[in-house]
Amino acid sequence: MSYHLVLGVSAVLLALGLLMVLSSSSVLSLRLHDSSYAIFVRQVVWVVLGVPVAWVASRLPLRLVRLLAWPALLVSLALVLATYLPGVGVEVNGNRNWLSLGGGLQVQPSELAKLALVLWCADVYARKAKLLAYWRHLFVPVLPVSVLVIAAVIGQGDLGTALVLFAIALGMLWVVGAPARLFLGASLVAGVTAFALAATDEERKARLTGFVDPLADFGDGGWQASHGFFALATGGWWGSGIGASSQKWGALPEAHTDYIFAIIGEEFGLFGTLVVLGLFVTLAYAGIRIAARTSDIFARNVAAGVVVWLLGQAVINMGMVLGLLPVIGIPLPLISYGGSSLLPTLVALGLLLAIARTEPGAAEALRLSRALGRRGLFAALGSVAGPLRATAAVSSSTTTPRSTTENSG
Repeated sequence: MSYHLVLGVSAVLLALGLLMVLSSSSVLSLRLHDSSYAIFVRQVVWVVLGVPVAWVASRLPLRLVRLLAWPALLVSLALVLATYLPGVGVEVNGNRNWLSLGGGLQVQPSELAKLALVLWCADVYARKAKLLAYWRHLFVPVLPVSVLVIAAVIGQGDLGTALVLFAIALGMLWVVGAPARLFLGASLVAGVTAFALAATDEERKARLTGFVDPLADFGDGGWQASHGFFALATGGWWGSGIGASSQKWGALPEAHTDYIFAIIGEEFGLFGTLVVLGLFVTLAYAGIRIAARTSDIFARNVAAGVVVWLLGQAVINMGMVLGLLPVIGIPLPLISYGGSSLLPTLVALGLLLAIARTEPGAAEALRLSRALGRRGLFAALGSVAGPLRATAAVSSSTTTPRSTTENSG
């Protein structure tokens, strides 16, 4: 059943994420906080907060979720724009994409914008379902609003998140049946825009140069990419073992966030990276299955949008680590450290579970599962033993007269 598949894969990815955050952040955590567990404990707190929120999302009626689509978009856009305000926005690693909430707590509102854009596009296209044969309704208001959100994020200096938002908008167009030539044109425009933005910023230009040949620019733009390659090469087929990474000792920047996939490759080898890839593919399969089996247009759009978002972001992150894409600073969903990314992701998975509950036969299967859980193993065996005893009694009553006849003869 799709519900249990999404739940199981999400739980495995979340558990793996905690394990890898503990392993990859221990050295940095000791250096910054005098404790090898400080960063890990923060991630545990985010998980403890996020799992109940995901459970609530999985129980929300879809009509309520739909009502929240517009407010979510407006709030997320307002928070993104708030990062431009002096004293409110905080610059981290050259990107002014964080909000300071006081007490050392910072959040990244562009992560919320991903979920908001999925919900809003799903609602708009559900309302216009019978009008999407006309280009005007296909593009308006989705295209201008998406461009506004993406431009606001690019203004923060965060090209990575902007790329994910672009993938979400493009994916939603694909879901509602936009013509193929549109995707070619949009991809061309996005590529030219990204190249122009990279060429006008020295840091982005260094990243682009490092992408073309990391070892040629080893001491500058190619440092992170090169050490990511070293980590993967060190891991080999089966890895060096959990906790045995050498790159996390300061050589690989962002080892517990954007480059955690490289640490997975170093400690678990090619086998571990393929397992992670397989888990994301399985999650995508379950999400597509949910989208295909629901009769509600809004629910279908949300399920497909969540798949495009999470799988797209995972592919971008892995492609970055493998050298197929420039280093653009994208976390690996459910695995990388960070509450700003984790909470919206868990809410999205909760909504996917809510939609899965509407599948044909899902309600009955979930009721049966809960009933078996309450009654326990012995009660389940008892329910099977009852019919077996009845069958044995019937069998005994039919065989007794025959044996009496034989004895009397």
